[in-house]
Amino acid sequence: MVLSDIVVILCRASEPGNVGAVCRVMKNMGLSRLRMVAPGALDEQTLLARAIHAGDIWSNAGFFDSLALAANDCSLVVGTTRRRGRKRKSITLEPRVLVQMLAERDGLQTVALVFGNERTGLNAEELNFCSLASHIPVSDSFPSLNLSHAVQIYAYELFLAFGGAGNGPEPPKGEWAPLARQAADDLTSDITGALAALGFYKKPGREEQARFLRDLVCRAGLTEREGRYLKDIFVKAARLGSMKDDIN
Repeated sequence: MVLSDIVVILCRASEPGNVGAVCRVMKNMGLSRLRMVAPGALDEQTLLARAIHAGDIWSNAGFFDSLALAANDCSLVVGTTRRRGRKRKSITLEPRVLVQMLAERDGLQTVALVFGNERTGLNAEELNFCSLASHIPVSDSFPSLNLSHAVQIYAYELFLAFGGAGNGPEPPKGEWAPLARQAADDLTSDITGALAALGFYKKPGREEQARFLRDLVCRAGLTEREGRYLKDIFVKAARLGSMKDDIN
């Protein structure tokens, strides 16, 4: 993995100064891929004033209506949050631990690092979309971090791990290429569909299990071939179950 594999996604950012500071932070640390999801009305003059000499990060940024569209080509989507709970992510990684994990995953492709609105952070829907969560340990007496400061901490750890823009090792060549997010979603849908055909979901819970399976698939880094194989197992099981019912 190299720094160009990292995408920074800002969801519903509303302060132009913060976004400009994020651009500056990214360029400082060799990151270049910024994506904006449903931003507020950002005064570009204020934004560029804070970006200093990193205006190119802003001019090359992508704009999307939803997080799903912004991260559609990413094999791993990491949501940053300080909140935990059953309806959020119960397990999160600190920035350094997260980056170590990324460094150990040879062949890992595009990774999205997602940050929420300055005041409210990521909402439940956005965080549920993410396959993994990460948090920055802070004092309980004042746990709120400025958006650009949070991005700086992650960017610094990424820079240390991957050696700066263009200086890191070339991605290893080989057949392993983890499923992109859309493919992982499709696989999860196929699996839960097969389970539904077997009558597995007698009670509510399919949506929650789908999120669990999707996160598991993304973290495991399944290849396209492995995904097809796993899908075939469940589809065959559903078909055999249907044949048994017909015989009975």
